[in-house]
Parts: sequence; C-alpha cells; structure tokens
Amino acid sequence: MSVPDGKQLSIVAVCWLVHLVLGLSAVCAQAPQLDYPLYGVSYYHEYMPYERLEQDVQLMEKAGVSVVRLGESTWSSWEPREGVFEYEWMEKVIDRLHRAHIKVILGTSTYSIPPWLYRKHPEVLVTRLGGEKASYGLRQNMDITNPTYLFYCERLIRNVVSHFCGHPAIIGYQVDNETKSYGTAGPNVQLGFVDYLKQRFGTPARLNEVWGLTYWGQLLNDWDEFPPRDGAVNPGYKLEWTRYEHQLVTNFLTWQANIVKEYRKPGQLIIHNFDGGIRTDRDEYEIARVLDVTGVNPYHLVQDDLDGWSIALNGDLCRSLKQKNYFVVETNAQTVGWASSSYQFPPWDGQLRLNVYGHLASGADMVAYWHWHSIHAGNEMFWKGILSHDLEPNRVYSEMSQVGRELREVGPALVNLKKRNQVAILYSVDSFHALESMPFNRKNGVMSDFETFKETTDYLSLLHQFHKGLYDLNVETDIVFPQTPSFDNYRLLIVPPLFVASDSLIDKLVKYVEQGGNLLLSFKSGFCDEYARVRWSRMPGGFRKACGFSYQEASTLTKPLALRDDPFKAGVDNHVSVWAEMLMPEGANTLASYDHHFFGKYPAITRNRFGKGTLTYEGTVLSDGLQRKVLLELLELAGLTGPDQKLPPSVKARHGQNRIGGQVHYYLNYSGQPQTFAYTRAAGRDLIGQRRIATSQTVEVNPWDLVIVEEE
Repeated sequence: MSVPDGKQLSIVAVCWLVHLVLGLSAVCAQAPQLDYPLYGVSYYHEYMPYERLEQDVQLMEKAGVSVVRLGESTWSSWEPREGVFEYEWMEKVIDRLHRAHIKVILGTSTYSIPPWLYRKHPEVLVTRLGGEKASYGLRQNMDITNPTYLFYCERLIRNVVSHFCGHPAIIGYQVDNETKSYGTAGPNVQLGFVDYLKQRFGTPARLNEVWGLTYWGQLLNDWDEFPPRDGAVNPGYKLEWTRYEHQLVTNFLTWQANIVKEYRKPGQLIIHNFDGGIRTDRDEYEIARVLDVTGVNPYHLVQDDLDGWSIALNGDLCRSLKQKNYFVVETNAQTVGWASSSYQFPPWDGQLRLNVYGHLASGADMVAYWHWHSIHAGNEMFWKGILSHDLEPNRVYSEMSQVGRELREVGPALVNLKKRNQVAILYSVDSFHALESMPFNRKNGVMSDFETFKETTDYLSLLHQFHKGLYDLNVETDIVFPQTPSFDNYRLLIVPPLFVASDSLIDKLVKYVEQGGNLLLSFKSGFCDEYARVRWSRMPGGFRKACGFSYQEASTLTKPLALRDDPFKAGVDNHVSVWAEMLMPEGANTLASYDHHFFGKYPAITRNRFGKGTLTYEGTVLSDGLQRKVLLELLELAGLTGPDQKLPPSVKARHGQNRIGGQVHYYLNYSGQPQTFAYTRAAGRDLIGQRRIATSQTVEVNPWDLVIVEEE
C-alpha cells in the first residue's frame, strides 16, 4: 500500500466517523458461551531467547491452560517494514496451541508503534498540554486521533484480523490495550474540541451562559475566539475537556471494534482490557457498550497485605459495567516491577490459587496471568511471569497446575456465576473531575498504584472507603453509574459526593427514595449542575426536600472532631474531619452532632423518611471505623444483615447462581491462620473437598485457602 497523502488521510478520518455512526449500536452482538472458566496467560514466543514453543505448550497443557492471549504488543513483528506483513511467526504459535486445544485471544497491536512509523511520521506522537511532545521509546505515546496513525492502525488491523479470523483456535480479539487519551492536546485535538462544543452547546452565547464567562470578562462572540485548553481555569471548561477526552477514547475503541466486526466469525468476541482500579481517565461505562465482554487487568498486593479487597473492587466495577460476567485479562503471577526491581513480593503458598477463586467468586469467567514467562530485556523484566528467567517449572507453576486440575473438575459449576446484589455504590466520574478542579481538601498524599490509603481525602478515597467498609462487613456490592437506567433493584444505594449532577439524575435518586429505597448521600451532593455550575438555590439543591434539611454555610475542619456521646459506639474511631456542612433540619432527624462549642449546634449525620424510603446524609468526612459502624446500622435498617456478618473477619463470603441454577457459596480465607465458622445455608457439597456440608456444620478453612459449597 502506498504512503498516505493528505487526501487519503481525509478519507481515513471520514471512514472513522462513518464506522462510529453506523457501527456503534451493532458492534456488541456476541455473548460468550463457556462450559468452564477460561484459565491462562499472555504468551510472547517472539520474546524468547531461544526456540522453545513445543516445550512451552507442553508445560501449558500440563498446567491446565485453556486460553492464551497473543500479539497485542507486536506491531513491529507483524509489519517489520512499512507495508510488509509477516504472519508465519504467529501462525506456528496459534497452530501449536490449537493442537493442544488451547483457545486464543488475538490483540490488535496498536498501542505501541514501530520505529519505522515514528521515523517517517513523527507527527503521530502525542502533543500534550503546554506543547510537550512525546518522545519515542515508551509505549502509548501516540495521538489516538491523528489521521496518519489511524491510517496505519486500520491497515494493520485489517491485515492481521482478516488473515487469522478463520482459525478455529481464535475465540476473540482484544482491541488495543489499556487505552487512554494519553493527554493528547495538540492543535488538531483543540480544534476537535471546538467542534465538540458546537455540537453540544450550539452557540457561543449558550457557552457563555453555562460556563459563566461574564466572569473576568471572557465572553465569546464567535467560535474563532475560543481559547486553548492550556491556560484554562474555568471549572466548566475543564470538566467538558475531560468529557471530550473520554469521548476520544470511546471513539477510538469503537472504531477498532467496528473494523474487527467486519471479519470476525460467529462466536468470536470483542474485548478490551481496562487497567485495574477505579479509573478516571476514560468513560468505561460508555466503552463497555461496544464490547462483548469487558476485561480488566487487576494487580494487587500479596503476602501479608493480601485481603481480597482489590480483587472485589475490580470485579464489582468490571461486572457492573454491563451487568455481565467479565474477563481478567492480566493479573499477578509472581511479582510486579515497572522499570525497577524494588517491588518484588512473590505470593505466599496458596495465594495464587486463592486469588483465582476470588476473581471467579466476583463474576470473572476468565483469569489469565501476565505473563507466561519472565522476559529477559526491556522495561518489565522484573514483572515476572509464571516461569522465572530460567524458564523452568517452579513453585508458582506447580500452584497454577493445581488450579488447572481443579478447574477441570469443578469449573462447570463455577462458570457464568450470576449475582443479585442488593447494595450499590454510585460512581460519578464527572464529580471526581469537578472536585479535582475545586477540591474540598488540601492534599498531602496520593493514592498508590495498589490503592492503599495515604493521608488524603478526595472523591476516590471516599468511594474506596465506602466499598472497603462494605467489604469488611462481608457485603457484596455493585457499582452503578449516572447512566444506569434504574436503581430500583437495590435496597441500599450509597452516593459519594455527587458534586456534579443533572436535575434528571437528582430526580431519579429522589424517586428511588420515595419508592422505598434507602439512600446514603455524602456532603457536597447536589451542589452543581451538569456543567459544574453552582446551583442558585439553598443547598443541597434538588435533594433538599428528600433530605429534610438545608444549609447555607460549610467549613473546613483544621483538626478532627468527635461526635457527641459516640452515637454509633465507634470508640477510638468516633471522629470526623476535613469538612462540615452547617445543616439546618427541616424535618430530618439528627443521628449525630459534633462535640464542639460552635459546630455542636449543627447535625453531622441526619436521616429523613421520605415517601416509603429513607435518606441518610453525612455532612462531614467520617473515619474509616466510624463509617463502617454507620454502614452496619444502615444495613440493619434495610434488612440486609445475616450470617455473613458473623463470619471471622478474614473469611469473605461471595455468592451467586451458576448456569444450571445451583446456589454457590464461596468462603475465602485471607489469612495465614485456619478459620472456622458455622455454615448456615442449605446443605450442599464442598466442590473441591468433595464432602457434604450440612446446615449448621462447623467448617474449617485452611490458611490462604477456600471452601466452595454448591447447594443440593
């Protein structure tokens, strides 16, 4: 194919839009039909220092590997020179895996560009705010909107997918890899933002209104006057820019998915693998609309820090995106290490196995490690795979093999686990970004890559606090979104600071309470409309009637305050901090007040009966221990407590219905000591231990082990 000229690049851009318009609603057409959970690895035969394909596949067979991801990082192997495509190196890998009855997910390889492309078209590298231009060397350094980049991407995808789509081993395609906007903000992106604003707001006059541009005399007369993002401080501008960035990511992945859809065979899936954790640099809910299966790459703490919470958090988010089961595309094998060997924590015996079942218990239908073998060069040489650098079977391989054997036996009873959770947390990425622009707390720490807490309080730390509190109380949780059509399936809905919300979202939440739901609402909620514009009504805006109070003032707290008389019996945890709204009851009951000479006249926590439901409001930041106490009281109010709340703290219960209608109960022991508990569900069979478990029987779970009971 010849080098693209300007006309060809324009055609690429037009085709990109056509793909989006015509394919967005149709791209999600497949559903996985699995007889057992997929268990596997990412495999890079092309990285090997010597030929060992036969040996690797034999080891995989013995370990019970049923799926392998291939080719997501290898553009320069597919296309070593411009327009010259080579397939033989991958054909032999896929053919050999197929003979071993191992399924394949093939990546589109677009997230790391080859040197020849950079050399010929340096303009494909991303330009960030302030004019900073990315250098070549790191992956994910390209502008995902650049027409030249898109031209070469499309050619690569079409060549590779069309060549391999008929291979019987291939069950799906991963479009790109952990995609984000990478901060793209070059002139073309800024012009695209103006077009986005034209479509969203129509006229400069409307934009002047919603962004309040009379302030500082910044009224726009014409779109040509629109200023670049670099120096913007207006909260509405910054919020809309993040929405635009999210849309760029959604458009890019939708475009790729639509290309793949032209070639895929019946039963072949389209997936994407999100980075782990609650991410704010894309709109995962909208991206999930164009995927058959959502995928996630959760990496988590191990050794004595393994408590299963990160696994549950990632699973709850990924499962909730489509209310369907999901794939763990990457997770810890041995150790992690990005450009460093300073974070080498291999799992204790039993932890690798326990984590697999933790993912399955959260609704995963696939668990795969990154990666099969530790690599010998490059930035991730200490991000170790199942095999160490010696490429020999080892302790981790043995434990993986144990899981593989078990899944062959019990997998059919575990796949496609369906959950009916009655508690949910509302996640508003808009509120996160708006509160980043206008923070309520001076930050003196950051969240780490593994979601451990530092000394900071922000939107995400509060969402984490709610989820971790429920997890500690052994309550399974869904994540819902502003776009979620209805919240009526949940008896308890928890809302972190909903700083940005449309009237329709507030009305939906108020209606939820009125019709019998129990809502826990955080401070700052209802403050701004969907444009990050402060409402010109007494706070909490549209929630006022349902809350049963109003307020006109709030204060930063320079030191923690106790609650008077320790109303939730929290002991040393009876304190609040950071922020205090001066709530004035208008029918709400006061559940807690500040023990303070001034703030003491205002409630800290209120509850109002509204319609058939209740709205509990926290006007301040609770300590972790106090928050757990409040959550427990709310669970009791909603009738959601039971035997799971009586389990030992390190034993986590997960429940669901399997594909044949059987009720399945996981009991996972995240500790180095044996734990015992009374099994209170209907009698059933311990799937792994192959023994009958009677109701009221005392069950012992070994250290870093689990019991799975399927009811009779």
